[in-house]
Amino acid sequence: MSRNPERNDRKSGPKTASKPGGKPPFKPRSGDASAEQRGPKPGGWNPNPPARAFSSAAPRPSRGKVDADGFLWGRHPVLAALANPARKGMGRLLATEDRAAEIEREGTANGHKIEVMDAQTLERLLPAGAVHQGMAFKVQPLEGVSLEDLGDPAQGIIVMLDQLTDPQNVGAIFRSALAFGARGIVVQDRHSPVLAGALAKAAAGATERLPCARVTNLSRALERLADLGWRAVGLDGDSEELLENALDHRPTVLVMGSEGDGIRRLVAEHCDVLAKIPMPGGFESLNVSNAAAVALYEATRKQR
Repeated sequence: MSRNPERNDRKSGPKTASKPGGKPPFKPRSGDASAEQRGPKPGGWNPNPPARAFSSAAPRPSRGKVDADGFLWGRHPVLAALANPARKGMGRLLATEDRAAEIEREGTANGHKIEVMDAQTLERLLPAGAVHQGMAFKVQPLEGVSLEDLGDPAQGIIVMLDQLTDPQNVGAIFRSALAFGARGIVVQDRHSPVLAGALAKAAAGATERLPCARVTNLSRALERLADLGWRAVGLDGDSEELLENALDHRPTVLVMGSEGDGIRRLVAEHCDVLAKIPMPGGFESLNVSNAAAVALYEATRKQR
């Protein structure tokens, strides 16, 4: 007969004898521990698992799916977006009570109605770990500018990013480019992050003030910029040319490649010169955003 414990068609009651030829029922000797006292068998299934503690606390609300690309958060990105004329009349402005009072007091809402909520509710609308500082702005992506609008007339510095995908790095480059007075940023449309979320936070508002042109093909974009009078200088750590010698007073496109692969071959072939940042310390591993800041400083110094 099956000994499946899930059978429920047997009669209940104590068993006083075993079957003929079978083993007698187990009787613990005096002093033996009970099953509960013995605990689980080492390395095996526990026939008497301990009871789970019951909590009467309400379940923690789920964060759910977060639209990180549709939000700006943090004081500087949100205030910069509110001050951007292109954002007028659009977006959903969210703030804690004290931040809402600050925005109203300083008149920076620019016609946007403020939705007041507590910090915990605001956190659930944003990605985990987002440092919102009590305010967020749900927006649509900016349209950007055309390459011709950015490059004509040829004057100053443009930064081109070849398949940089890390939001922190791209945001930091926007911030440095604005600080050094660059004309704008050129990115490839299909391989660049949205100018929102963590990128906008790292940029500290620079994405709202610095023009960005999204193009289909970077090589053709360099050809068009060359026609307008621009000279392209690509950063390449393997080059023999030093950056300070490659730069001059002419309108310059600084081309930055991704940290893993650098500038792609076809893009590099459309640069007028490839150059490296000298690192006499022997540790040739600058973060791409740091390298961009160094290159922007050097290019600005040369044009000055």
